[in-house]
Parts: sequence; structure tokens; C-alpha cells
Amino acid sequence: MQERARATRRVLLESAAHLFVERGYVGTSVNDISDHSGKTSGAIYFHYSSKEKLALAVVREQFATWPQLAAPYAAPGIPPLEKLVALSFGVAQSLSEDVVARAGARLWAERHGIEAAVPTPFDAWASAVTRLLAEARTRGELAAGVEPSAAAVTLVCAFFGLCVLTDDLPGGRDWREQLDHWWLLILKSLQADPDPSALLARARARAGLHPAR
Repeated sequence: MQERARATRRVLLESAAHLFVERGYVGTSVNDISDHSGKTSGAIYFHYSSKEKLALAVVREQFATWPQLAAPYAAPGIPPLEKLVALSFGVAQSLSEDVVARAGARLWAERHGIEAAVPTPFDAWASAVTRLLAEARTRGELAAGVEPSAAAVTLVCAFFGLCVLTDDLPGGRDWREQLDHWWLLILKSLQADPDPSALLARARARAGLHPAR
């Protein structure tokens, strides 16, 4: 694809994402996206053919970026539970600060109003978390009685629910503080020898975050 066409597609994608976050899928029209992006409706239909296709592109863009977050933690020496917590901060930051990721999450929540099959991140992430928990069990770091695949589904669903609802939670805490409290609670049940504060501190350092207050 030529550079100009790639640039146009990116402008359309980001403009649509901004509007989907602000207004939702139903509340956003192709004309709205045209006005916001400065591109004609014809340009939108040329690159995406419909609002549904543009919405799907936003969702896929969100989920396509997340595997890259795992790259810094590929080294085999990183304890799996520490890796899991560090990765969660990367995903949470994406959902909090990246407009395309935020739009993808809102579009997935509104998927029943979209006349197309909206891809879900949950199966892939549950598989990834299952692998990390299984590795932790092999290393003797997982609490007795924790079954990796069942625990992974629960963790992924609870994590995404926390991320999506953080803005509406009382108390004024940001996503980092909310996630700190969540992991301090969860790790007490996951670790064979619970020391959640120490693991959380190491994971935050790996994720490039300041120590928790």
C-alpha cells in the first residue's frame, strides 16, 4: 500500500476511534467521521467500504498491538507470575491511554449492535494466562488447588472488567492504583508462598512504573 493511502487509513481509523469512544457505535455516522477526519465520505468507503468494516478495523488494531507487549518479557528467567502482572500493566495502560484501544473495548461491549462478528481478545488471552499459570505450577510457585485453565478465564474476565469500569469506580483512583489493589488481593490466592507486595513491586519495575504509593 502506498504511503499516502496508509496515512489516510490511519487518519480515518483514529478519527473513528475518537468518535466511537465519545459517542458509541450507534451514535457515530460516516458523515461524523468524515467531518472529524477532514476526509470525504467517498474516501471512507474506498478504504473501508462501510462503517461496520471501519469499526472492525478499530477492534483488530487494538488486539493486534497487544502481542507486542509481551516481547520485553520473553526471557525464560522471568518468573511467570511476575511476567503476568507486568503484562497486565501494559494492557491496562493501553486500555486507559490509547484511544484506539479504548474504542476497541467500547465497540466490543456494543458488539450486539454491530452487524458483523466482532473479534474477542478473551480466548487468546485466556490461553496465554493458562500457559503462565501452568509454568508457575511446574516451578512450584502456584498455590495448591489452583487449576490453570479455569483460573485463567476468571482472571481475564475480572481484569478486563476492572479496566473497563475503572473510570466509573468511586474514590478517584487511577488505573495503576486500581490494578495495584486488585493484584494485592488476587496474588494472595495465586502464590504458593504469598508475598504479593514484593512480586507487585518487581512487576511494576519491569513494566517501567514507579513504585506503588
